[in-house]
Amino acid sequence: MVEHRPLGNALTHLILILGVALVLFPVYVAIVASTQGPGEFLRGTLPLLPGGHALDNYRLMWESGLSRSSAPPAGQMLWNSLIMALAITIGKLTISLLSAFAIVYFRFPFRLFFFWLIFITLMLPVEVRIIPTFRVVADLGMLNSFAGLSIPLIASATATFLFRQFFMTVPEEMLEAARVDGAGPFKFFKDILLPLSITNIAALFVIMFIYGWNQYLWPLLITTDPDYYTIVMGIQSMTADEGNTPWHLVMAAVVMAALPPVLVILCMQRLFVKGLTETEK
Repeated sequence: MVEHRPLGNALTHLILILGVALVLFPVYVAIVASTQGPGEFLRGTLPLLPGGHALDNYRLMWESGLSRSSAPPAGQMLWNSLIMALAITIGKLTISLLSAFAIVYFRFPFRLFFFWLIFITLMLPVEVRIIPTFRVVADLGMLNSFAGLSIPLIASATATFLFRQFFMTVPEEMLEAARVDGAGPFKFFKDILLPLSITNIAALFVIMFIYGWNQYLWPLLITTDPDYYTIVMGIQSMTADEGNTPWHLVMAAVVMAALPPVLVILCMQRLFVKGLTETEK
């Protein structure tokens, strides 16, 4: 029997509201700062009410950027980040799905050995293997290119493991029924496994997109041409001159950089939550 305690419910909601306010307040401050003029920051205090320069600040950053920094316009950097994040996300999902499918449904020598070899790479993040990876990318002539930005990051042991665990829960009767109907391996994968994996794919898509979008160290290492700068790199270069930083313009770039991941989460929220919480297929 569920007991209704008004005081306990009120206290729970108060804690939740305080938690949400604590998380959202820095976001609100960034949005407000992006609408201010340059003179507002010379007073030493940050206004808490929006200003009247939002359109000018956003238009300037989108079209021109900061002339004093080496970064290109924010619109171009956002496009570069979008290409990189989508390439990493789609590449990770494709390779992980095919790897898990091969490991679960094909019988070949050292099958489990290759799976654990893939899984062990979790202990080798890109920061650990960054020097040999950079050497390989440089030898292949992929510096200052979208291929160099994305290809070294598309392998994912985590996604391979999660898809493998899910494929192992699919009843064997489905595979036998597909064989009776004359379906080959690819048709079974396309018509049965992929539709059943939609929620898992959606959840991993959101996580991997944010992972690719927030990359900083790898793009910084292999990119010297401003035409390939990502938005995270651009924001860092804008704040290099700490004593004379136009924070109202930097905050406009920060808000624009935060919008694509937020939109991805909002668009895929239902599938994302379902993919993380669903236990029965």
